[in-house]
Amino acid sequence: MFVPNMLYHAYEFQRQLAEPVRLWANAVGRASSNPYNPLTETWLGKSLAASAEIVARLARTYGKPAFDLPTTEVQGRTVAVNEEILLRKPFCQLLHFHRDTPHRDPKVLLVAPMSGHYATLLRGTVEALLPEHNVYMTDWIDAREVPLAQGNFDLDDYIDYIIEFCRYLGPDLHVIAVCQPSVPVMGAASLMAHARDPRQPRSLTLMGGPIDTRISPTVPNDLAMRNSMMWFRQNVISTVPFTYPGAMRRVYPGFVQLTSFITMNLDRHVNAHMRQFEHLIKGDDDSAEAHRKFYDEYLAVMDLTADFYLQTIQIVFKEHQLPRGIWVSRGRPIEPARIETALMTVEGALDDISGLGQTKAAHALTPNIPGARHVHWEQPRVGHYGIFNGRKWREQIMPRVRNFIRDNEG
Repeated sequence: MFVPNMLYHAYEFQRQLAEPVRLWANAVGRASSNPYNPLTETWLGKSLAASAEIVARLARTYGKPAFDLPTTEVQGRTVAVNEEILLRKPFCQLLHFHRDTPHRDPKVLLVAPMSGHYATLLRGTVEALLPEHNVYMTDWIDAREVPLAQGNFDLDDYIDYIIEFCRYLGPDLHVIAVCQPSVPVMGAASLMAHARDPRQPRSLTLMGGPIDTRISPTVPNDLAMRNSMMWFRQNVISTVPFTYPGAMRRVYPGFVQLTSFITMNLDRHVNAHMRQFEHLIKGDDDSAEAHRKFYDEYLAVMDLTADFYLQTIQIVFKEHQLPRGIWVSRGRPIEPARIETALMTVEGALDDISGLGQTKAAHALTPNIPGARHVHWEQPRVGHYGIFNGRKWREQIMPRVRNFIRDNEG
């Protein structure tokens, strides 16, 4: 086992070793698919080209993807979409997907998870919301890119960021939290309700979030309970190398999170790459491109600050402070019972990250919300990512979220 602060250095060393392999694979791929190569159209040539592409992609380092949402359709008309950065914080920027239309739609703050992937993981979420919503989004910044001079970031800072964004965007705001941010969003809403803040959101939508992980615990939940905080500090926390702006910052590296995600469903990923080999051999360009797009996003990961990660493990997954009513943030008690904002929860029947009932638990914590303003939806035959991406999100879940938001506009 590596000494914790050498884990990142070992990864960087391995990444440098893989670079010649990537370059070699690219060269083999170009040679095997060259139209002047007599083997190009043979089974051998296609096999070499397909193998080379897969090896090159596995050896590659993936940076932050682009949202790539240049247009949307508003009331049957195609309009331009421009990304605007409204606020810049050390660890997050507030994005606005500005639509070139005078049409007024509900204002939505989409809070992306800070759990190893970039906010672009919610590209499909944004794309489905854009035609009928004015969408703002938290775009979290890779901790290894933030110099130590910018200070640290923990779960309390996360709550404060959400409160600041809600106040900036005004009182006519609807907040959608996807996965991990369900907990800090409830914390922010509780504090704003306690302060009787006139700019608290009109509605909250929590999707696949770990509100109470004592219910239907999953493999990640069991991991958190099984291991001590000392184990997490010693085994998954590392120090950013000097090759990055955030050198010497203590982080939970994205590559560690990615490894845990992949090992949870290793067979699925192996089979996906075997199918990709077949797609490339057969010339099935559409399926091959869909595979590339998915893994371009899935393999792009970011680091989290150690303070944020460890505090989340302790407060959310080990001590369950929110559902037990004992959570205090910077001396401020988190009291969900004070929330009167309309609340919707969404769960996937096959979710293996946030088990069934974990998100729904938010309703029992908010007795001051009138009964008609409590909404819950459980989507059949959908796992964690299907809650906010894909066909069932677009066709079955998003319309329900849209209707809930409109019901609480006034």
